[in-house]
Formats: sequence, C-alpha cells, structure tokens
Amino acid sequence: MPQLNTDQEIRQLANLELLARQVVEGFITGLHQSPFHGFSVEFAEHRLYNNGESVKNIDWKLLARTEKLFVKQYEEETNLRCYLLLDTSSSMNYPAEGLSKLQFSAYAIASLMYLFKKQRDAFGLCLFSDKMDWMSPARSTTKHLFYLFAELERIYTNPIKNVTTNIAQVLHHLAADIHQRSMVIIFSDMLENSLDPQKMQDLFAAIQHLKYKKHEVIIFNVTSKQQELEFNFDNRPHHFIDIETGEEVRVHPNKIRDSYREALRNYRHQLELKCAQYHIDIIETDIDQDYNAILKAYLVKRKSML
Repeated sequence: MPQLNTDQEIRQLANLELLARQVVEGFITGLHQSPFHGFSVEFAEHRLYNNGESVKNIDWKLLARTEKLFVKQYEEETNLRCYLLLDTSSSMNYPAEGLSKLQFSAYAIASLMYLFKKQRDAFGLCLFSDKMDWMSPARSTTKHLFYLFAELERIYTNPIKNVTTNIAQVLHHLAADIHQRSMVIIFSDMLENSLDPQKMQDLFAAIQHLKYKKHEVIIFNVTSKQQELEFNFDNRPHHFIDIETGEEVRVHPNKIRDSYREALRNYRHQLELKCAQYHIDIIETDIDQDYNAILKAYLVKRKSML
C-alpha cells in the first residue's frame, strides 16, 4: 500500500473521501426508497419501531428486556464483485482548464467505491491507456478503499501525456484474469474507435469475451458535451492540438461544425447500436453534470444481477 509521506497527501486523500461521502449520502437522501434494503441477510443495528410499519423485524427478545419496540436493520453481505476501469490516455486530460474528463471520472469512481463499501460489495480498480497499466484485486475493506483512493489521487495529480488508448486489448486481458462473475464498469471518452471501423470491431470482440465469461458491462462515455459533442467554440479561428498525438490544425469552428456533429452522431449511433446488440449499458456522461446518474445506473444494474 502506498505510504502517505506528507500532510498535503493526507489532506488530498481526506478531500477525496469527503467528496465521495457527500456525493453518496446526498444521493441516498434524495432517493424515495433506500437501495440498501431488499437483499439483506446480515444483521447491522437496531432502530426504534415506527407506528404502522411491518412487525416482521421487531426484536422481541429486546422488547422483553427493555419494554421498548426496536427493529433489526440489516446490511448486505458481499455478493457482488465490481471492477472499475479508468481510461488514463491523454485525451482524458481534456479540457486543460477546469475539471477534466479524467478528474471527473476519478471523482465518480471514488463515489462508486464509497457506495460499494457501504453495500459490502467487493471492488477493484484498473488503470489503462494503450495497455493495462495497473490493476488491484477486488476487496471490500476500508483499508482497500483508501489504497484505491491513493491510486486515484496519484493518477489525478500526474496525468499521462502523449499516450493513446487500446480498450480492446485491456478488456481481453481483464476477461482472462477475472474468474468470478463480476460487474465491469468502464470510464472512457471512447474516442479511440471513432475513425476506425476495425477498432470498433475489436472493441466488441473484447466485450463479447467478457460477456462469454458471464460478466456484466457498463460503459460511462465521458465527454465535455458543450465542446466535444456540440462543438460550441467562439466564432473565430482556433488552433487545435491532438493531446494524444500532438498533431495540430488551425480551423474556423463555424466552417466544420455541421460536418463534425454529423460524423460524431453517426459514430455514437453505431456505438449505441452495438451496445444494444450485446446488451451493454452505455451511459452518456457529461462532465458538467452531477454524479447521481452514475450511481443510479450502477444500482439498476446491480439489482438486475442479484
């Protein structure tokens, strides 16, 4: 486990944990019905009985001792394994100012891991670019949670430059490595395949490999909607630089906006059709939005697996 050598590192991890906790607890508070009941098997704590609710969980022995009605509450055992895959290729560092796709994804993953921990699900983390760069086992302990927070903090503060993506290779590697049925959650901008039909075929061959091994897959397609999808740039010439390859081009956004949007719509439509064909959940994820849709998508998929 990485050693925390400075007060600054400790404060950074504390901030990541605080944000994850605030996101998850705010999300739970906003739900009409808590997702943490329904698959419960392991006793957790007592609470006072509320008039009108079911009597099936009343602790009658405690009533005999205290003459008060208490209800047993339960938490779930570890009954799901989740692997979180974070694309750390250079395109994820966009935009350079404000919250990047990589930073947004790191926060989202931290929030999901905090939720996994509350639900006693085992979770692991995989960092990848053009190869699998780092992978942890799946565990459900507090020590493991902070171990993975440390890895997220490391990649958050030291983004990789001039590195491309190879999701297909990483997914084949993962399918060969994990032997128990798991949920695989991918955070990526999915831009690797946009101009190369062969790469899309390779991607879905790798996803088929995961599905053959009985794993469930969610893709969070992380984008800056206003700039990457809508191409909303000022009406003046711009100098664009490919942050993976360094290739440069100078162009007036108004002259290419319509053709750019059309090409991107066609690619995303093909991506969505392929995902539907293979029963893959793909969630459009805008870095300017909150994390609730991410947590909700996980809970829906989790319920379908249990």
